[in-house]
Amino acid sequence: MENTIVFGLSSSKNLAEHICEELGMELGKSKVNHFADGEVLVELGESVRGKHVYFIQSTNCPVNDNLMEILIGIDACKRASAASINCIIPYFGYARQDRKAKPRQPISAKLVASLLERAGATRVVTVDLHANQIQGFFDIPADDITSMGLIGDYFNHKEGLGEVVVVSPDHGGTVRARNLADILGAPVAIIDKRRPKPNVAVAMNLLGDVKDKTAILIDDMVDTAGTLVSGVEMLKKQGAKEVYAACSHGVLSGPAVERLKNSGLKEFVCTDTIDQTENQKNLPNLVVLSIAPLIAALIQAVETNSSLSVALSHAFE
Repeated sequence: MENTIVFGLSSSKNLAEHICEELGMELGKSKVNHFADGEVLVELGESVRGKHVYFIQSTNCPVNDNLMEILIGIDACKRASAASINCIIPYFGYARQDRKAKPRQPISAKLVASLLERAGATRVVTVDLHANQIQGFFDIPADDITSMGLIGDYFNHKEGLGEVVVVSPDHGGTVRARNLADILGAPVAIIDKRRPKPNVAVAMNLLGDVKDKTAILIDDMVDTAGTLVSGVEMLKKQGAKEVYAACSHGVLSGPAVERLKNSGLKEFVCTDTIDQTENQKNLPNLVVLSIAPLIAALIQAVETNSSLSVALSHAFE
């Protein structure tokens, strides 16, 4: 690991520091400037010549600024003769634009993949991509790791849950719910919903039994929390004893925090793929699980040419 260096850019500075703590190394020195006209400059504070560089940067809001930071950081490393440039993007912005839903639409996720490659990235790592096929947009090694084991471990060690049922907020999330249910040894229920327009969803029916049980709603991301709150209301009407919600990415845009605060959720559990420092001050039932051990295990596996799946399976034991 002596030839390995980890940089944390603006959106994931705290996460990068935690990863370096797990690895027992210092965070690489870098400086990011945002100028008055909107331009971005990333300056590396130490030599990367012949080094294996890892950038930690989620491309959440402000999406375009954070994306430009990592692209410019990649270019800086390439011009400074880095041996490899690995981009760890825990939350991959534009992932929801993964296909043409109607004529004359772009496939922005593919565009972002092309930009990262063209800039000089040699590997990309993501966490719980919104659509798994985005891995195929890259012609360089692309690993998508999951936080379901981390979330499952949290609930397995939580006392007083009683009889649990894992709930998918829609048909598309059934596989994710099944994966968590297998970890918890619990049944699955599915909310049937319709989506009249983006960021708006209406729960219609519930497939499964939640009466007198602890329901755990699981999704890959929570943005405005409209879908989630609608699901919580339905589960309570169907007789759920308590309702927890969990996701990999707490995007929490617009009215999300206020909605979650008034939703009646026992806990809202998410990871730190997106920094939650500010939201923790305003949302008392927010629980944040760190993916730092997972990312640290991945970096060690890559640097030692060992099995990634084995390293990740032991990361939070």
